[in-house]
This record gives sequence, structure tokens and C-alpha cells, in this order.
Amino acid sequence: MEERKIALGDLIKAAIVAAGVIGAAALLALAFVNRNAADEQIGVTGLGEKDFESDLVVWTGSFSQSAPTLKEAYAKLNGDQERIRGFLAAKNVAESEYVFSSVTIQKEYDQKTDRDGSRTSTFRGYGLRQEVTIESKDLGKIERVSREITDLINSGVEFYSREPSYYYTKLSDLKLELIELATKNGRARAQKIAEETGQKLGKLKFASLGVFQIIARNSNADYSWSGSNDVTSRLKTATITTRLQFGIR
Repeated sequence: MEERKIALGDLIKAAIVAAGVIGAAALLALAFVNRNAADEQIGVTGLGEKDFESDLVVWTGSFSQSAPTLKEAYAKLNGDQERIRGFLAAKNVAESEYVFSSVTIQKEYDQKTDRDGSRTSTFRGYGLRQEVTIESKDLGKIERVSREITDLINSGVEFYSREPSYYYTKLSDLKLELIELATKNGRARAQKIAEETGQKLGKLKFASLGVFQIIARNSNADYSWSGSNDVTSRLKTATITTRLQFGIR
């Protein structure tokens, strides 16, 4: 009888110990599940995109003259400069819209090779070169001027024209708008994923920005890892991406 009481007592103790072990294991298991639930997240990429039109055009051209003496070369170059001023005035381009660069000077030589293969250089004179840069918010006007440059060339000016470059002066505002669009787009995607998986979208845990891209509108230009900024087109498309991670509930 005594042995039975001892055995029963040991059994009760063993049961208590076992219950404690099971309870501890259950708490550990619950903590593991909750911890994983807290770590569960939805990661998405949001896209912000907007078409816009440039509001500034920059057009540059160069002209040159040469003469045996520096004084003669300067006189001829100044004559070209006056003809350019007259051409621009006739096209309603204000003096405040353009600027002439400093003059670059280069000595010019004639190279000759005699019958023995010896080469000699004979000083010919001075070559002078200057650029004129037009910067205007009237894009249409400057585009017309660039197309009508043959009028200036026909007047005797040796003028070399570059293609106009197009810029946008409110890039800071545009970037902020794109970030807002990309963030809203990413949140909408994350919300859709959460709904489809029977979850509720939680707080934003992490966010990062991709690079800012500007390409010609409707072009097939490749995006660059370092970002791109097209200046050849008047009409452009700007994009930016955001990487977002949300918790779920």
C-alpha cells in the first residue's frame, strides 16, 4: 500500500513536470509563430511616370575667319558677328537671349614636302573662332531660327550650327511629383497582393528610390542604371521607381 502511494505520488510529480515542459514548449512555439508573422512582408516596385514638354531651348553655332595678321582676322570676325546680330534681330531674337563666347586663336601653317621627303612649315596666318549661344523659353521661335540659318550662310558667314537642346527648368518639382505617383502605385500593388492572399496591409517598413530617367516621348531608348536625361527632344517622358516593403496583419 505504501509502495502504491509512493508510486502515485511520483506519477503526479511526473505529470506536473510534463505539463510544465509541454506548456513551455507551447509558449516557445507561439513565440516562434508570432515572430515569423511580424517578419512577413510584401515587397513591391512602384512606378511613377509623366509626359511633359521642355520649357527651355539652347542652340549653339560657331563661325570662324582667318587672315595673315591678327588684326585683319579680328576685323573679319567682328564683321561676321555684326551680320549674326542683324540676322537674329530680324528673327525677333532679343540681345538678352544670346551671348558670344570668347574668341579662340590658332596659328595656321602650310605644310610642304619636297622631293627628298623633307617637310617644311610656312606660317600662313591666324585662325579665329567664336561661338554664339541662344537660350530662350520661346521654343518655337528658336526652332524656326535654326531652320532658317541658310539665310545667314548666304550672307557670307561661315556658320556651323548644332542641333537645339531642350531642357526643363522645374525638374525638382517634377521629381517630387513622380515620387508621389510611384509611392501611390506601389501601395496600390501591395494592397492588391494583400487582398488576394487574405491579408491586411500593414505599415510601410522600408522604401528606396530608383534612378530618375528622362527619355524622348514614344522612343525606344534604353534606360540607364545611372539615369538618363535626353536633351534632343522637345517632348519627353520622365519616370522613377520606388521599392517598398509593407508589413502584413
